[in-house]
Amino acid sequence: MYSFRELQKARSINIDGKETRLAVLGNCATQFFSEALEGFGKLTGLNLSVYDADYNQIDEQLLNPSSEVFSFEPDQVLLWLCTEILYEEYLDRELSERSHFAESYIQKLEHYWECIKRNSNASIIQLNFTEIDDKALGQYSCKVDATFVYQIRKLNFLFQESASKNSSVYPVDALAVQIDLGRDVYFNAPLYYNAKMPVAINALPFLGRAVIDVLKSIMGRIKKCLILDLDNTLWGGVIGDDGLAGIEIGALGKGHVFSNLQRWIKQLKEYGIILAVCSKNEEDIAKEPFSKHKEMILSLSDISVFVANWNDKATNIKLIQESLNIGMDSIVFLDENPFERNLIREKFPDIEVPELPKDPSTWLGFLQRENYFDTVSYTKFGSDRTKFYQAEIERKKLGQTFETIDDYLKSLGMIGEARHFEPFWYSRIAQLTQRSNQFNLRTVRYTEDEIQRIAEDRHYITLYYTLRDKFGDHGLVSLVILEKIANDELFVDTWLMSCRVLKRGMEEFVINHMVQTASDYGFETISSEYLSTTKNQMVKDIYETMGFSRMSDHTFRLNISSFQKLKTYIQEEHKNGEK
Repeated sequence: MYSFRELQKARSINIDGKETRLAVLGNCATQFFSEALEGFGKLTGLNLSVYDADYNQIDEQLLNPSSEVFSFEPDQVLLWLCTEILYEEYLDRELSERSHFAESYIQKLEHYWECIKRNSNASIIQLNFTEIDDKALGQYSCKVDATFVYQIRKLNFLFQESASKNSSVYPVDALAVQIDLGRDVYFNAPLYYNAKMPVAINALPFLGRAVIDVLKSIMGRIKKCLILDLDNTLWGGVIGDDGLAGIEIGALGKGHVFSNLQRWIKQLKEYGIILAVCSKNEEDIAKEPFSKHKEMILSLSDISVFVANWNDKATNIKLIQESLNIGMDSIVFLDENPFERNLIREKFPDIEVPELPKDPSTWLGFLQRENYFDTVSYTKFGSDRTKFYQAEIERKKLGQTFETIDDYLKSLGMIGEARHFEPFWYSRIAQLTQRSNQFNLRTVRYTEDEIQRIAEDRHYITLYYTLRDKFGDHGLVSLVILEKIANDELFVDTWLMSCRVLKRGMEEFVINHMVQTASDYGFETISSEYLSTTKNQMVKDIYETMGFSRMSDHTFRLNISSFQKLKTYIQEEHKNGEK
């Protein structure tokens, strides 16, 4: 979030394009608020010009057709009636009149709206009402209609009902901002009593952002589509490795986090947001949870475009965007992987890519606060539209071509490290052999004890690989077990790799290091084998791609002397830290 000082400075930014004229009126001091709005608008690309009316001049401005506000010819008029002033007006009433405060005040609001429409072509942006609980009757105040807390809540309800019937009125949920920040952050008593400002300086940017979100929606700058990753995003775990029973979803434990996230996403779909899937996966495997997992909230019928393959996500998102025929700036992309998020940011700066917190339990609240899907209308989608998109994506797949990401890979500053198996990693290595399915050439499973035995057996050369880049450490991502089957030949007993680092040059890095290690040990040949399973089809041609010669349907051989080092942008880090 920007600071108020940053927003003030941003007011001087020159923005090309049509000017948007906003008039701000309040029963409180609005000067700093108007400055925050203008600066926020400029920083989000709006050529926003703000007219700030004098303090507490709503009646004088709106009842006069020739007032400064109407002479400004605004596109929108913003009304801010702060709760602190309302509370004073409430207390000035006789006790017998206080139970009717909300009804009388909503009539006042509606009169203001009528004046604006009568004297201009402006739409109306209306802030709802923050809360003050004066505890006049303690907790019992919620039950007595003459108390202020009862009346302010009733006023917000009446405002919602009235605004829903008036197409010219666009609400801003100031109450939600207050709740999110907390009243002690949102309100500064000395500032209010000295300057009649009901919002603290540090809270102004948050309230300003809420208004700018509405302005952008009015101007058609809305998000229409949410593109979703699957593994560790819609559910915990990796479907290709953990299987249907192993992913985390449902009412228990961590699964509850992902289920609630899915509930919210399904709600978005019901309110008109297009849902798409972009996953590095085998399509049949990726679709399994949607069709077979009993606790899955989302179904395949909720997804307009489903793309699951092993191409880079930038290529697939371009395919989705073209199929949907929407602008890149209409898309929000949700992925737990920092690599994928930054790839999309660099390839498509117009796409909104949330920087998800590390803890999945905080994702839903984070996404709700970010308010990506502000809109000015609501329509229900029919199933025919979803079917159309599903058919269209199949057509687009036929013409899909791979798009290079070399420049992006260069920029990552990737560092790989290779070491022999160590006791610290035995448990993790065994777990990888037991759970890895997709990038696993022979799918041989080992226990921790067996890994220890292999590591200590002189007939084997064992290697594990780690990877890190400028965005963070991926940890242990690949492992290789080489068996000495002759004086001059090694056999690749096991090669597996985490799918989260595919298409980054890690495959080439592993092969380069494997060949160099074999050469250092004096071997001349490496033989290998691919044992097909339903889940590892993505690697059926990997050995030939890496320079091995096919000897049979499933066996391969490499002469070390003829090997040409493979291209990769991953630098090797040695034990002494040198690269």
